Amino acid sequence: MMKTPLLVILLTLLGLKAQAIEVTDSLGSHEFATAPQRVVTLNWAATEQVLELGVTPLAVADVTGYRDWVVQPALAEGVADVGLRQEPNLERIAELRPDLIITGDQQQDLVPRLSQIAPVLHFESFSSEHNNADAAREAFVQLARALDREPQAEQRLAWLDARFEALKGRLHQHFGEQLPRVSVVRFVDTRHVRIYGDNGMPQYALARLGIAPALPQPVSQWGQVQKKLTDLGAIRDGVVLYIEPFPEKDKLFAMPLWRAMPFVRAQRAAAVPPTWTYGGIMSLGYLAGNLTESLLSIDPQ
Repeated sequence: MMKTPLLVILLTLLGLKAQAIEVTDSLGSHEFATAPQRVVTLNWAATEQVLELGVTPLAVADVTGYRDWVVQPALAEGVADVGLRQEPNLERIAELRPDLIITGDQQQDLVPRLSQIAPVLHFESFSSEHNNADAAREAFVQLARALDREPQAEQRLAWLDARFEALKGRLHQHFGEQLPRVSVVRFVDTRHVRIYGDNGMPQYALARLGIAPALPQPVSQWGQVQKKLTDLGAIRDGVVLYIEPFPEKDKLFAMPLWRAMPFVRAQRAAAVPPTWTYGGIMSLGYLAGNLTESLLSIDPQ
């Protein structure tokens, strides 16, 4: 049972009523008497979002994975690790006495048990039924409201819009008026690849930079389609950017099949530093920045 905040008690004694903070997540509406201070995030997108709002979470699910795959924004040392995203340590979370737990995609089944520990906000940001970027922006706005960080959210979103424009300018300065068509991929193994398409965060980032896809893919929940590596051969005059890490990179790049790809022969492939492609709205800024730096390594043709 949560303790009543001291501020609420004082206002009650004075005959005043604190205005509740109203927040809407994927499960409905919620009210908070005061902004939560002790926050646990069990989804990497949620972790990213609260960090962007200037809030350091009390604990995070899979700290090591966040630092390997998400990277930005950086997670401070000392943040507690409460286990895997799909199997968090409920006893450890309860010991930390949070006043808010935030969950995300594919974690809805955890909500009933977590709600016995503290209030839960749950955001399903990835679906083929909606625009994933718009859903991520709305989740960011709602979290800012819950944490009393709305001015910070406005500043960060303004920064994001300005960043897109600045990066677009750099790309035009490098390539000229016509920007190349680009497809972003993650290698699954040496025979399969995930190609990002409509509703994918990389595609949203590219669109904001004024770039069209080299190999368009249909709308899907996560904005990606798994294909055979040979399907990349259809990219004749575009650019392929592959997101790291991929442990079998050297093996793949030594294969005759890879070296025969038209974009490889034309030296129009480049690596992208580890960047999370299933994150919140601000992840688009990091994606756009890393994609731009990779594109600038390719000679204009």
